[in-house]
Amino acid sequence: MAQGAVDAEIDRLLAEGAGRAGTLQLADHDALWQALCRAVRGGKRARPALLLDAHAALAGTRTTAAVQVGAALEILHTAFVVQDDVIDGDLLRRGAPSVPGSIAEAARRAGADALGARRLGEAGGILTGDLGLMTALRAIRRCDAPPQVVDALLDRVERCVHVTVAGEFADVRLPLQAPGEMRGPDEELAVAELKTADYSFRLPLHAAALLADAPTATIDALEEIGGLLGIGFQLHDDLLGMFGDERRTGKSALGDLREGKRTALIAHAATTPAWSELRPMLGRTDLGPAQARRARDLLVETGSRAWVEDLAHWHLDRGLERAAEHGLPAPLLEVLRAATDRILRTTDLLLPGEPSLHAVDGLPA
Repeated sequence: MAQGAVDAEIDRLLAEGAGRAGTLQLADHDALWQALCRAVRGGKRARPALLLDAHAALAGTRTTAAVQVGAALEILHTAFVVQDDVIDGDLLRRGAPSVPGSIAEAARRAGADALGARRLGEAGGILTGDLGLMTALRAIRRCDAPPQVVDALLDRVERCVHVTVAGEFADVRLPLQAPGEMRGPDEELAVAELKTADYSFRLPLHAAALLADAPTATIDALEEIGGLLGIGFQLHDDLLGMFGDERRTGKSALGDLREGKRTALIAHAATTPAWSELRPMLGRTDLGPAQARRARDLLVETGSRAWVEDLAHWHLDRGLERAAEHGLPAPLLEVLRAATDRILRTTDLLLPGEPSLHAVDGLPA
């Protein structure tokens, strides 16, 4: 029922937004708005589900507002994803052309050359994301909650945007560092916390607690727990980006290698003897499947894959441990446990089997 309510609210917001350009009948606005609509309608609704489940577990009674804010967070997520596809140069999303990819493809069909089509696709992705951001903020501003709660929600969303853009920028900056400037995986984990954990876990949990009038101690605990779960989620996502079955993930398995993306996998590999062979493969736009297979083999042989798998599990397990230590209500513990299980099930489904070989130094196996 909650999922259907979120979908209905998203549809309402998208229908309402279609007329925001007024009577000007702007074809370009319509094209970008339709791109946003298509992108929003393909999501898993994980963030609204976490918000709604946590709100109910905290005995919250503002169900209508929770649905409205959940819909807004899904649109916010879509805006981030669309702009991330521009940043990463991803032409596919969920097995279909991404927003920049679909706009570029349409431009090529209309006669544009490759460079012009790519530039239009990138511009379209950035601007479609802008429309999503504005729509999400407006939806939160108009949600059915008391003014002080709305103000607190907007403050938290504003902080989330600041944190996320910093994480995205660092994600692009790190691969530009000289090899001697790599500081180990701590920097990559910090980026994961900024780029993903805040808006995917901390924000939905914080919003749920605000809407349920939860005490400050609970909100602070959920911020800590959301950070741990979010890093675990991002580490699993990094594994999928490198080793995942692209027929199931819907994304190219070459993307992270061709971008030279600085993930915890790469940071760990840089400390191993295989780094001299692996390093020249990173950031090569012409990297082929055979070279990519060799790169993945090296990441397995050096123990980097096993190390990251163990690190991801440690963060998820530690998040649940801290939830219990904070004495959170039993229904909320179940919500957090279910969120963790979903991450693990998704990874098991999309990641070809390769057992962890050893535990992270200093962390439980």
